[in-house]
Amino acid sequence: MYKSYSMELAGRTLTVDVGRVAAQANGAAFMHYGDTVVLSTATASDKPREGIDFFPLSVEYEEKLYAVGKIPGGFIKREGKASENAILTSRVIDRPMRPLFPKDYRNDVTLNNLVMCVDQDCSPELTAMLGSAIATAISDIPFDGPTASTMVGMVDGELVFNPTSAQREKSTLSLTVASTKDKVIMIEAGANEIPEAKMIEAIFAAHELNQKIIQFIDSIVADCGKPKHEYVKCDTPVDLYEDMVSFITSEAMEVAVFTDDKQTREGNIREIKDRLKARYEEMNPDWLPLLDEAVYKFEKKTVRKMILKDRKRPDGRNVDQIRHLAAEVDMLPRTHGSAMFTRGQTQVLTITTLGALAEIQKLDGIDENEKTKRYMHHYNFPSYSVGETKPSRGPGRREIGHGALAERALVPVLPTEEEFPYAIRTVSEVLESNGSTSQGSICASTLSLMAAGVPIKRMVAGISVGLVTGEADDDYIILTDIQGLEDFFGDMDFKVAGTHQGITAIQMDIKIHGLTREIIEKAIYRTKEARTYILDDIMAPCISEPREEVGPYSPKIVQIKIDPAKIGEVVGQRGKTINAIIDQTGVKIDITDEGAVSVCGVDAESIQKAIKMITMIVTDFEEGQIFEGKVISIKEFGAFLEFAPGKEGMVHISKISKERIEHVEDVLTLGDVVKVVCLGKDKMGRISFSIKDVK
Repeated sequence: MYKSYSMELAGRTLTVDVGRVAAQANGAAFMHYGDTVVLSTATASDKPREGIDFFPLSVEYEEKLYAVGKIPGGFIKREGKASENAILTSRVIDRPMRPLFPKDYRNDVTLNNLVMCVDQDCSPELTAMLGSAIATAISDIPFDGPTASTMVGMVDGELVFNPTSAQREKSTLSLTVASTKDKVIMIEAGANEIPEAKMIEAIFAAHELNQKIIQFIDSIVADCGKPKHEYVKCDTPVDLYEDMVSFITSEAMEVAVFTDDKQTREGNIREIKDRLKARYEEMNPDWLPLLDEAVYKFEKKTVRKMILKDRKRPDGRNVDQIRHLAAEVDMLPRTHGSAMFTRGQTQVLTITTLGALAEIQKLDGIDENEKTKRYMHHYNFPSYSVGETKPSRGPGRREIGHGALAERALVPVLPTEEEFPYAIRTVSEVLESNGSTSQGSICASTLSLMAAGVPIKRMVAGISVGLVTGEADDDYIILTDIQGLEDFFGDMDFKVAGTHQGITAIQMDIKIHGLTREIIEKAIYRTKEARTYILDDIMAPCISEPREEVGPYSPKIVQIKIDPAKIGEVVGQRGKTINAIIDQTGVKIDITDEGAVSVCGVDAESIQKAIKMITMIVTDFEEGQIFEGKVISIKEFGAFLEFAPGKEGMVHISKISKERIEHVEDVLTLGDVVKVVCLGKDKMGRISFSIKDVK
């Protein structure tokens, strides 16, 4: 027998079955939210993994196309690698869960979420987030949870919780908030320039609903939760740590880390490790494998103490001071747009490429609302950007996540297809990294888009703030523009992007058990101050508005509207007509079901030629109209002219010349281009033309 638990959540029923399936996992929750069904499991290895100094957590979110009644496309009729949405969902599940496991836990843990059935009004992503929290909470895996998660939208200015498919289509906000019993532990948002105050309201409205979910989860744990198992604690031996500190001294470690140059700092730490290695090779060789983790702990404690107690940042900045900034455009002469943004030792070059609408990305996933993507942002983080050497194996989860964050930040300011009928791709190449490259890529992408002539509504900038906390909730310090060291050793990476009008994207990662409202409010308003400075003092002087037209190497696109009933005439039988236009002009042509025709090419003359052909095809011939046609066939009784591919007419021999002629060939030859006037319909209802009557 299995147990089933239910609660009403945002107007729909959430049901959790425990003991029904996957009994050999440490914890399993068979989740139902409306008709959405997700199996969430939590599994841990029996023993710690040897030779590691981190918690080996793996989170998987598996989208099965049978969940929405689809057979996978392509030659291989089974799901392949995880989609971008699946990777992003895995990251969102991971971020609130990871801080709640013991820091010295070294057993492998896998949280798996199998999407088995999808009700478009009940998010499978949210269901998986709740399922992972429940499966882990009821398991015997050490975990200081549970967490609860809520999605928030905004329709007509009103907040909606766990929005339906129709509400998501109209929403100006896509916010996910995860909470513990007392605090907010994760925020992920995309927004259409939402003011800071409204965003804070939405975050804590979700946090309030999360408390009800946590009470529900607690009741499940109380009824069927397993006792947490003991584990082998992995920490630096006390005698090693004390000997290391006394030998190196806290003052020497402060000197080693107190520099604004990353390479200098890393060189100083290497020297300390070399001294300790020489000492312990003689004194205690058993400590050598533990040396890296011990020095990391010593460095971390030193940095945190300097920041929290002494109010000293490693590079000497004030807590609200941004590193040196620089921006420039047109780095690459023949790309459609390029820009570089530098913040301290973080440097990002973004390249914009424009294409025909036929080049938009097609999506084959489980969300029926997401079928195409017109704007694509890709982020690359090569090893040389941090002075390391390793082969490139394509983008990992981090790169995909950072690219999606920048994409989300910029989508609200992009022009519509009607305003700018292009597919748009930006690629951010990280050239140097020392903290918050994702926000650097947002700034660089904004500049690059404007340089490419993309008429964005407003500039977007991003900045990250960090946090170092003490023992009490009111003992903390917020740091503007954190560098890598402050990210590694701090408690928070709070990224916020937006315009002067408001927020377009948020991503909050923390390493502690949640944030108070006071910290969140201060962090959000601190980012607004920094963002305003970047927009006004750094980006605007570089390029203040989008260029009026695309560059000389960019494709040119002209869009016209035709009667949807005439689309078939333009396309022709089996595409014969449209392909003839493309062959003759070298352009690309896209036609929507609504009759919007986009003609794309590099040469303006070729584009106009194609538009003229299309216009001719959809034009209804009327008496008195003047046209230009090419002679394609000569008969005894007259000549046939082609006005555009698939559009022909005839001139009777009597209408060719004002003088009487015996043979058509006396005046016309194949290939001649002549002007004609439409005479209207003849007695048989056919359209006739005249050369001699052209005025």
